[in-house]
Order: sequence, then C-alpha cells, then structure tokens
Amino acid sequence: MNIIEWVRAHWGISETIQLNVIYSLIAIAVLWVLRYFSLKLIFKRVKDVRDKYYWKNGIKNAYTVLLFIIIGAIWINTVHSLATFLGLATAGLAIALQSPIVNLAGWLFILLRRPFEVGDRIQIGEHAGDVIDIRFYQFTINEIGNWVDADQSTGRVIHIPNGMVFREPQANFNQGFTHIWHEIGVMVTFESNWEKAKDILNSILKEHTEHLTKAAAMRLTEASKKFMIFYSNLTPIVYTSVKDSGVMLTMRYLCNPKKRRGTAHSIWEDVLRQFAQHDDIDLAYPTQRIYYNLKEGKDGARKQETSEPYRDVPIDPM
Repeated sequence: MNIIEWVRAHWGISETIQLNVIYSLIAIAVLWVLRYFSLKLIFKRVKDVRDKYYWKNGIKNAYTVLLFIIIGAIWINTVHSLATFLGLATAGLAIALQSPIVNLAGWLFILLRRPFEVGDRIQIGEHAGDVIDIRFYQFTINEIGNWVDADQSTGRVIHIPNGMVFREPQANFNQGFTHIWHEIGVMVTFESNWEKAKDILNSILKEHTEHLTKAAAMRLTEASKKFMIFYSNLTPIVYTSVKDSGVMLTMRYLCNPKKRRGTAHSIWEDVLRQFAQHDDIDLAYPTQRIYYNLKEGKDGARKQETSEPYRDVPIDPM
C-alpha cells in the first residue's frame, strides 16, 4: 500500500485531491525558486533605485498571477463545471473578502488609470506624503506635514488601503503641471516706502525663481496635451493690498512642490537682509496707537479746531 492509498483509507481523502495538493505544492515551489533567482539577478544587474523597484514589483506581481492561474487550472478539474466553480468562488469571496476585493480593484484602478505613481507627492483624505510603494491591497506614503510646520517628512510611513481611491479625492502635486503656485506675504508699515519694498521683492523673486519659470513653461506645454491646463502668465509677481496693520505685499511664484520650504527659506533670508539696509522700510505687526487728528495726518483731512468746549448733550427720554 502506497502513501496515497494509505491516506485515502485512513483520512478519507480521494486520490484526485491528494494529487492536486501535490501538484499545487510543486507549482508553488517552482515559481518561488524562479522568483528568488529573478530578483537576485535584478538586484545584481540594475543599479537605479527606481528601476530596481519597478522590476521587483513586476516580478512579484507576475509570480502571484501565474500562481493563481496554475493552481486554478489544477483544481478546476475537480469541479464538474467551470460555471459552478466560478459561482461558488465568487459568492464566497464577495461575502468573506469584501474589503480585500475592493482593495484589489483599487490596485487595478491605480495601475490602469494612474492617479499617482511611486515618487509622486499626493494627499488623500487627511493624509499627505510621497508615495514609496504600491502593492495589491495597499499603498504606502512617507508622511509630510502633520505636526511638522512645512511640507517635510515626519519620519512616519502610512499604509493606506487601495480602496480609499474610490472613497476619497486624491490631490497629486506632481502629475500634469508638476509645479505649484506658492505665495509669501510681507507686510510693511503704512509709513514705509512700500514702492521701494515692492521693487526689492521683485528683484529677489526674479533671482530665486526665474529658472523655475522657464522649466515650468516647458512642463506646461507637455501637460496641456493631457489636461486642460493653461496659464497666460507664469512669471513671478508681487501683489499690493492694504490690511489693518499695514501694506501687504504678496509674492506669488512657481516652485517645485518638494522644495517649497527651501525656496521660501532662501527668499525670506534675502528679504530680511535687504530690508535691514533701508531705514525707510519697516516690517509691520499688530500694534495699538492713539491717532490725534488735530496734529497728525494730511492737512486737508484734519478736524478744524473750535473755541467751544466739548459738552455732553443730554438725551431726552421718550
């Protein structure tokens, strides 16, 4: 009596099922060995980190798909009809694996529609970060923001189910135009020479962002082929407005989304150095003062002095 007959006699498992189990184990082992040596060859030959990542994921995905097809082909023969097998499998998966199925559908959506790719900076729901991995059931981002007061990494990685792409909008910082508009507001006092301050800010913006504007113009031409994106003017500009505490000069310019804090840092340092060299420019901040109209302000806007003393006028009660 061989092993197969012994198992059938003592455990009640038919010969067909036993052979299917053996064939399945052989298929898993063979595919695993092929996957192992393929990955080893890729890691040895490919040096670029991004290419290495894509090759690794491609081999893993191919391994999973081939394994599913081979094992399915082995076990379908034990079911009397393919329709019965698919019906039972679909019903069982729909009930027991609802969330994984949605996540798998999300993975297919990400793979085919490409709302984002590895390396893109995105925001989905309340989470923002750089996409560092995409798998069958979840994608992973390197978190930015949160308690960090800028678009820089917090050091945490967040694993997000792929099904979130069907429930939450996704903001992609890199797709399409690849540049974002950023604004820095600089407020000077009403007494400052705001026109000189504006000229200084314009020269600083030109120095720091002129090369970014040229790169953005090239990207815009490419993006307009895919999206309805167009701008009539990409050059940096300084807008003027009046606030309660002074004159607001707002610098608006294009920047790389991953270098927004660094660019703002360099611009602010130049602003502070330049303003420090001019006695007629002061930064404004919320303050309180008493304004005496009879002595301050323009001559034509002053209240005329009278010799009559100030008197309280009684109100006649009704």
